Amino acid sequence: MTLPVGLQLYSVRDELEKDFYATIKKVKEMGYDAVELCGLGHMDPLEVRRMLDEVGLFCNSSHCPTDEMKKEGTFAKYKAAGLDYIVVPWMSYGSDHRRLKENLELIRTLAEEAKKEGLTLLYHNHDFEFEREGEETIIDTIYSTIPEDLLQTELDTCWVKFAGSDPCEYIRKYTGRSPIVHLKDFWEDANFDSCPYDLIGKTREERENEGFEFRPIGHGIQDIPAILKASIDAGAKWIIVEQDESKNRPSLESAKMSIDYLRSFEW
Repeated sequence: MTLPVGLQLYSVRDELEKDFYATIKKVKEMGYDAVELCGLGHMDPLEVRRMLDEVGLFCNSSHCPTDEMKKEGTFAKYKAAGLDYIVVPWMSYGSDHRRLKENLELIRTLAEEAKKEGLTLLYHNHDFEFEREGEETIIDTIYSTIPEDLLQTELDTCWVKFAGSDPCEYIRKYTGRSPIVHLKDFWEDANFDSCPYDLIGKTREERENEGFEFRPIGHGIQDIPAILKASIDAGAKWIIVEQDESKNRPSLESAKMSIDYLRSFEW
């Protein structure tokens, strides 16, 4: 593998709730080089760093809700955990276009505050950012409005494709500004006309007949080799595997299938 591969720990959040240390140890044993935190919550940042170092997992990024970022001391806490990047996981007002200007102002402010603490802010997209706002998409407006020295990308390839765009094209579009790429695979049938968000919170039985499923890397419809090549070409530093809940298998099994696939061929 040309690039180090990490796991976004949100993928195994059910296991984290039971035992953080045991879960990251299993992630390391699967063959992952790193993890991306899904937040610190009430955990002590120095203790988190100690556990990661003890297990032997590199970690330099974490998702963090914007409401938490606005609280005093948040950036210092994440920096104390040894991170270089802190990531906006979801735009505060979601797909409400009326709040875009407000969102852009918030993201810029947070990026400036993060920079003061030695952190770089990344933005993690979903699909609604590919809707057009005026002459360009929302995601392009975000990156054209806020300069590269304040905000860089964490392109989520699942949502790029689900929105009808080409993940490889977008990764290359932000060459030099894409330090971390989220590798995510999925499947949908031709008749699926709903939204994957609607599946959140449903039981596996309730989702059984839905025409959409998050899947381990290499087991869905994404052209993973092409995305990996685009990531390398764009100067990415890390590949992060992420999978939301599967209706067919436990989260740790999905994580293992993803890294096994990525280690099954040369790239």
